[in-house]
Amino acid sequence: MAESLASIFGTEKDKVNCPFYFKIGACRHGDKCSRRHNKPSLSQTIFIRNLYQKPVDHLAQLMAGQLDPETQAANNREQQQHFEDFYEDIFLELGNHGEVEEMHVMENLGDHLNGNVYVKFFTEEDAEKAFKAMQMRFYAGRPVITEYSPVTDFREARCRQYDIGMCDRGGFCNFMHIRKVPRDLLRMLQKEQGKNYKPRVRARSDSRSPRRDRDRGSDRDRDHRDRDRGGDRDRGGDRDRERDRDRGDRGGDRDRDRERERGDRDRRDRDRDHRDRERERDRGGDRDREREREREPPRPNPNNANTIPLGAPSMMPQ
Repeated sequence: MAESLASIFGTEKDKVNCPFYFKIGACRHGDKCSRRHNKPSLSQTIFIRNLYQKPVDHLAQLMAGQLDPETQAANNREQQQHFEDFYEDIFLELGNHGEVEEMHVMENLGDHLNGNVYVKFFTEEDAEKAFKAMQMRFYAGRPVITEYSPVTDFREARCRQYDIGMCDRGGFCNFMHIRKVPRDLLRMLQKEQGKNYKPRVRARSDSRSPRRDRDRGSDRDRDHRDRDRGGDRDRGGDRDRERDRDRGDRGGDRDRDRERERGDRDRRDRDRDHRDRERERDRGGDRDREREREREPPRPNPNNANTIPLGAPSMMPQ
């Protein structure tokens, strides 16, 4: 009975526990769901509810389908810059309290997933520190609502059709529509974190020029890309050298093993030949002794009365 219950836990066959909350950490029915939401008391993953919000004008135009095709490209660049700034702020702020392993931002339009931020730490202790630090905090004038999430494997939670651009349910899909993060930005944040650098959330002034910010961001991205390419080449050369060294070591070990086996085989052959020669020599000696014994005349037996010793006078009557 226990094994059958464990096999259906978190699946559609489980009539007690909510499978959607178990997989994605959120349910469209919320507290009105007929199944149980088992909220963990501690987890490697925390999620911040509805933290990321697109600009209101862009969201309204998107919902109404009023985006002009001529201005869509420029609008998309502005939205991307807005998202990258948000991602960098949250990643660096949470990185002050622990080492971040993964961070994902949702693009779903449903209220239970819209703008949710999932952050997975390498340890539960780091997640607990970040969870406590986010209490009673505000971001962009809105409270930060943080909870522990049961999601630790995002491969099961994400919508695979959305990843390839073929989700039929659109923004109201119940699986995670994870917004893609540029590799350059992600690599830069991971490097900063790897060096135990503790950044502060950058204060953004309204007087700064958006164009100057974009130019600085582009220069920074180019610099990071150039450094990353050089580092990748160095790592590639190191991997090649390590691979060649490993191959040489394995080849040398195989050669030494072959030489050792060949020497052992020759030694066994020599020992066998020596034993055969000794055996043949012993048999040859036995044959020689047999021949010598056969050639010798028979010796008189002193115990036989009829035997007359050589040189003795004859006892026959005269």
